[in-house]
Amino acid sequence: MQTSFTPAQLADPAMAASEKILRTCVHCGFCTATCPTYLLLGDELDSPRGRIYLIKDMLEGGKPASPEVVKHVDRCLSCLSCMTTCPSGVHYMHLVDHARAHIEKTYSRPVEDRFLRAVLAQVLPYPNRFRLALLGATLGRPFRGIAARMPKVGNRLAAMLDLAPAALPNRSAQDKPGRFPPAGPRRGRVALLRGCAQSVLRPDFNEAAIRLLTRHGVEVVQARGEGCCGALTHHMGHEDSSHALARRTIDAWIAEMDGEGLDAIVVTASGCGTTIKDYGFMFRDDPAYADKAARVAAIARDVTEYVTSLGLSEPVVETDLVVAYHSACSMQHGQGLRTEPKALLSRAGFTVKDVPEGHICCGSAGTYNILQPELAAHLRARKVANIERVRPDVIATGNIGCATQIGKGTAIPIVHTVELLDWATGGPRPAALDGVADRRPALAAE
Repeated sequence: MQTSFTPAQLADPAMAASEKILRTCVHCGFCTATCPTYLLLGDELDSPRGRIYLIKDMLEGGKPASPEVVKHVDRCLSCLSCMTTCPSGVHYMHLVDHARAHIEKTYSRPVEDRFLRAVLAQVLPYPNRFRLALLGATLGRPFRGIAARMPKVGNRLAAMLDLAPAALPNRSAQDKPGRFPPAGPRRGRVALLRGCAQSVLRPDFNEAAIRLLTRHGVEVVQARGEGCCGALTHHMGHEDSSHALARRTIDAWIAEMDGEGLDAIVVTASGCGTTIKDYGFMFRDDPAYADKAARVAAIARDVTEYVTSLGLSEPVVETDLVVAYHSACSMQHGQGLRTEPKALLSRAGFTVKDVPEGHICCGSAGTYNILQPELAAHLRARKVANIERVRPDVIATGNIGCATQIGKGTAIPIVHTVELLDWATGGPRPAALDGVADRRPALAAE
C-alpha cells in the first residue's frame, strides 16, 4: 500500500511503525474470509482491509477520529485471525492498537460510553474491586429487565449481568505472593501470573497449574507486587493506564529474574500471554523499560507451551472422555500455539476433537462481549453450535474470557486445559466434571 506520511509525522515512532505496517498490505482481501465481523455483517469497513483503509486515512491525514472510524474499529475483536490468514505478514495487531490509542486521544465519546469504559478500566484489572462488582451484580440480577430497557446503555448493562457468575468462587488460599516448592529434584523455576479477572472468576485454573508444575519438578513463585498485565485496558486504547499496570508487573518479575532467576514466566490466560509476549514492542521507546520489557517478553510462555518443553508425565487416570478443544484466538492467532495443547491432551489419554470453524472467535475478546453484546452473542451462538456438533463430554480452552463466554451458551462443562492435564497426572478431578460419567476406571483402582 502506498503511503504519503510527512517526515514530521514519521518522526513519531508510533506513526513510523504504523506506516511500515500499512506499506506491507497489498489489498489482497484474504483477510475478509476469516474476519468474524465481516462474516456477520458483510460490510467491507468491518473487515481488516476496510479498517486498514480507515486507519490509513485518519493517521496519514493527521485527523481526529471520526464517528465512522470509531464505529468500525470498535467492532473489531482483535481476534487476529486476519494475521494468520495474511500472506503479506501485515501486523494488524500493532496497527489497530495504535488506532485505538489515537481514538482515545482525539475522539470524545458519548458520556454514557465514556462512563462505562471508565468503570471497566477501573474495575476489571483490580481483583478486589472486581469481586465487589460481581457481588453487586448478584444483587442487581433480579432487575436485569429494567436495566436492559435503559436508553443507550441497557444492552451493555444486561450483558454485564448475564456474564456475571451465579455464585462467586471462594478466594483461593494460593492467590497471594509466595513460593511453591517442587516435588522431588528441581527441574526449573518459574513465575506464574496471578492475573486479575481470572483469579476472581476461576481460581481453580491457577491452582491446577501450580499442582501440575510442582508435580513435574518445577518451583513456582507468584511475585510480590505483580498485578494486571495491562491487556484489558491496552485493547481499550487506554495507553497510559495499561502501561502503568504493565510496568508494575514487569518490575515484580525482573526482581525475581535478577534474584534467584526464572526459567520462564508462565501464563494460564492466553489473552494475557499475547500481550506479555508483546511487551518488547510496547516499551521499545521507553528508555527505563525497553530492556526490562524485552527480557520479560523473551521468557513468557503459555502453560501448555512450557509443559510441552518439560514433557508431560505418564497419566495415572485412564479416561476416554471426548474433549472439544477450543483454541482461543489469542492462543492460535496471537501466539501461534496450535498443536501443543491438543498434543498434551492426547498424551494425557483424552480423545480430542477439533471444533469446526475453530479459527472464528467466540465473541469474548476482553471487554468486547460487554461493549458489543449483540455481535458477541451471534458469535457465541455460532461457536456453541459448532462445539455441540462434535458431541464432546467436556470443552477445554486456555483463556478465561473464552471459558466465561462459551460457558454462558452451553450446558457442556468447560474447563482449562491445565485442569485436565493436572487430573490425568495425579491431581483432583475438575469440579466442573461433576455429573460427567467416567467411561473407564482409574488405573489405581485396578
